Amino acid sequence: MRHGVIFLPGIVTPAQLAFADLKHALGDDDRIVLRDLAIYDGDTPPKGYGIDLEIAAVLETASKSGFDRFHLVGYSAGGGISTALAARHGERIASLALLEPAWLGNIGASQKEQKAFDAAIAAAELPGPEAMAHFVKLNLREGVEPTPPPPGGPPPWMASRPAAIRAIGPAFHAHQLDPDDLRKLKCPVLYLLGSLSNPDLYEERAMRAAGLFTDFTMEVFEGRHHFDPPHRAEPGRVADMLRAHWRRAEKG
Repeated sequence: MRHGVIFLPGIVTPAQLAFADLKHALGDDDRIVLRDLAIYDGDTPPKGYGIDLEIAAVLETASKSGFDRFHLVGYSAGGGISTALAARHGERIASLALLEPAWLGNIGASQKEQKAFDAAIAAAELPGPEAMAHFVKLNLREGVEPTPPPPGGPPPWMASRPAAIRAIGPAFHAHQLDPDDLRKLKCPVLYLLGSLSNPDLYEERAMRAAGLFTDFTMEVFEGRHHFDPPHRAEPGRVADMLRAHWRRAEKG
C-alpha cells in the first residue's frame, strides 16, 4: 500500500524552496505534500504558540489530503516537530525521516547537546542581523564558514523569521515528550547527518536517536552541514534513500 508523504521544512526557508530540488528528484509523485510550519500561517507567531499547534496542523493537512497513515520527512525544526508528532501519534506514521532534527525531546539530552541548544535559543534574542549570524554559526562545526547568502538582499519572507526563531526554541523546551513513546515506534526511521554541522548539537542528538528508535538507519554526508543540507546539496542521493526507505516501510 502506498502511503501519503508530508515534508516539513526548518524554521528559516519555506517548504517550496527548501525541498524544490528534492521534490524534482523524486519525480512525479502526487502523494507528496510540502507543508510550511504552522508558525507561518499568520504574519506573526500566534499567541500561546506551541508544538501542539504544529502537530495539529500536520494532522489536519493529512486529513485534507486523504492520508490515514503517511510517511513524515522533517528537516531541522520540522524534524523536531516530526519527532513530537510521531511520539504522540505513532499509529499514523508509516515511516519517519529526520534530516538533522533541531530537537529530539528534552529528556536524555547530554550536557553538550543541552548547552549547545540553549546557546542557539539565546542567540535568537540578540539584536538585528547579529542574531541570525550567531544562530548560523552555532549550527556549524567550529571553523566551518557559513554558506554565502544569495545575491540581491533578503527575500520578503525573511522578515518573519526572527520572531519565529525566538518563539520555536522555547516551544520545544516547553513540550512534553516521553522517550518511551519513541521507543515504542515500530516504523523505520532514517536519520541524515552532515559531517560539518556542530557535533555538540547534531552528533550528540544522532547518538541519542540511535538509542531511542528500534528500526534506525543513519547516513552521514561528508562535507555537508546544516545550511548546506543533503536534501539541497545532493537531492538525487537523498531521493534514492527516501524511495528505498518508503518501499521498505510499505512492504512491512
